Amino acid sequence: MSVSVRALVIALAVATAAVPATTSATTAATTQATAAPAGIAVSNPLLARWTTPYGVPPFDQIRPAHFRPAFFEGMREHRANIAAITAQRAAPTFANTILPLERASVTLDRVAAVFFNTTSANSSPAIRALQRELSPALSAHYDAIALDPALFARVKTVHDNRAALRDPQQRRLVERVYSDFVRSGALLDAAQKERMSAINQRLATLTTQFSQNVLADSAQFALVLETAEDRAGLPDFFLASAAEAAKARGLEGKHVVTLARSSVEPFLQLSSNRALREQAFKGWASRGDNGDAEDNNAIAGEMVALRTERAQLLGFQSHAAFILADTMAKTPENALTLLRRVWEPAVAAVARDSQAYLALARSQGFTGDQLEPWDWRYYAEQKRQAQYDLNEEEVKPYFTLDRMLEAQFWVANRLFGLQFTEVTGRVPVYHPDVRVWEVKEADGRLVGLFYGDFFARESKQGGAWMSSYRVQDRVNGNTRPVVVNVLNYAKAPAGQQTLLSYDDAETLFHEFGHALHGLLSDVNYPSLAGTAVSRDFVEFPAQVYEHWLGTTEVLSRFARHYETGAAMPPELLAKVMAARNHDIGFATVEFTASAFVDMDVHSRTSTQAPDLRAFERESLARIGMPREIIMRHRMPHFGHIFAGGYSAGYYSYMWSEVLDADGFDAFKEAGDIFHQPTARKLRQFVYAAGNSRDPAESYRMFRGRDPDVGPLLANRGFD
Repeated sequence: MSVSVRALVIALAVATAAVPATTSATTAATTQATAAPAGIAVSNPLLARWTTPYGVPPFDQIRPAHFRPAFFEGMREHRANIAAITAQRAAPTFANTILPLERASVTLDRVAAVFFNTTSANSSPAIRALQRELSPALSAHYDAIALDPALFARVKTVHDNRAALRDPQQRRLVERVYSDFVRSGALLDAAQKERMSAINQRLATLTTQFSQNVLADSAQFALVLETAEDRAGLPDFFLASAAEAAKARGLEGKHVVTLARSSVEPFLQLSSNRALREQAFKGWASRGDNGDAEDNNAIAGEMVALRTERAQLLGFQSHAAFILADTMAKTPENALTLLRRVWEPAVAAVARDSQAYLALARSQGFTGDQLEPWDWRYYAEQKRQAQYDLNEEEVKPYFTLDRMLEAQFWVANRLFGLQFTEVTGRVPVYHPDVRVWEVKEADGRLVGLFYGDFFARESKQGGAWMSSYRVQDRVNGNTRPVVVNVLNYAKAPAGQQTLLSYDDAETLFHEFGHALHGLLSDVNYPSLAGTAVSRDFVEFPAQVYEHWLGTTEVLSRFARHYETGAAMPPELLAKVMAARNHDIGFATVEFTASAFVDMDVHSRTSTQAPDLRAFERESLARIGMPREIIMRHRMPHFGHIFAGGYSAGYYSYMWSEVLDADGFDAFKEAGDIFHQPTARKLRQFVYAAGNSRDPAESYRMFRGRDPDVGPLLANRGFD
């Protein structure tokens, strides 16, 4: 998942689907709420000039107390800049209206980038309290600009005359800014604008509470493995990371299973203790759904109702219709058509696999009529071992984190000529686990800085994502991007290598694809830079990058044993490649079910909050969800759609898979996975282009035609 600096402000603070990238407060109430406190300390590192190497945030100096005054000062400066735009007597032009908008929120963007990366990657009680306080204030601040009639009148004039602009990027920026204002409610009457702002502020509060509840629920769970029976079936590599997790919780000498995916999923695959598998699974599946102070059902239900009301204020029947109107898919039905295309063959595959796994379980003494969800991964892994003579304990020693980092950098070098040099000790970081690399072109020109934050901890949200501390920008000087990948791998004990599964390594490549999208951005305007593209295109650069991991050229070079350094034996490599589509029906069903439910709940036209538990059950029943599997993300902890900007957009991973499967075929058709003419087009029209043109046009310029769904179906074995 990718989040840019401005998207962080929009998705995490404002919690609205479409807000102009530059906004400010004008109402009396908002001015009072966001007034800068008297006597802002000059020493505030968030407001001072950053003299750190590469101009990165001075993490070693920033404290929670610095954020509140920095935000207020950023909003004050932003308001002043907007007031200067609207006070002009000169006729509106690109130079005196749109360009100043791009420059209006530099300080606020900088502060917000640091803060919201902190809330997700290194939170604390003080940070969470600030997030609850600041989210509605920021929402009011941005709404006041989005709904400012004087500012919108100037934007509209420039938009009406955009044909006179000779620069295609300027025309694109004007079109996007105008669209953002309209989608934020600029055309509404006064009463509607007031209601729109109230909705957005309430959504900002609910979004913050939702994400904090999931974080708290996840952190509270710890399955302690006390006895040999508790540890039955678990290999040494898992026990080593479980011991490290116990140590982090003050349980030295014990073993702990956490709700980080890198902990709980291997446990469900490998533990032969069925009772503990059930306990771990239920803890994982019930995050945000325990009827306690962290329960998210009412919060998410209210969010669904408010989103529907907002969409209808803007002239759309549903939130899904509103969201999809500004994507490649255009309509919910177009997205659903793709989901249905893969659902039926996936469910059929699950039915076949279910019978095979049940037979395997019965051969080992299982007496039930049907497997439960906490059984599926365990017997799927046994079947994989038997069918391919392959097990995780045999494979993981060849997938160390360090070697896979080398692999992702090597691929970027072969494709785009990039050079990565780790910078140790002289660049401040926000946590001791964070690593930093300088990124340069082959000729030595600086591309940007890449941060990597790879290990799970209680202060970090679950999952994996990319975000930016700084986006590429020529408006405010030749600004080079600073991006970060955040993941949640189980950390190995000190002095030992962190071992990954193939899926873990694929996630590493995926997020690095997002990072490259930010690093290689080559546009003029920050609002168009990097990952600031439609949700169903933003996953394409990440997902296409995954394909290089699954090639013999990469695996034969980098899949090396962590102790001996020996390359993976050819016969083992062949088995790894052959087993890549094992249990693909399960993977497709759990993902697609989540996408269906997301689209279903956001296609409602009622402005009454749904009973989320009942809705989830009924929605899954309508699509015929297999009983042995649950959706990948149940709604009470579905952060993508309730805290991460993917509402009515989870389908986009599948939509982008059509693009990535077809796009990687361009290299296969050229007979060289590093074919330089194809790589140059991929960089120019995808990674570098940002939102400088319509994404469908970008894809056609890269591929020479529209995408074909055939490669996706073939890759999943559904052709």
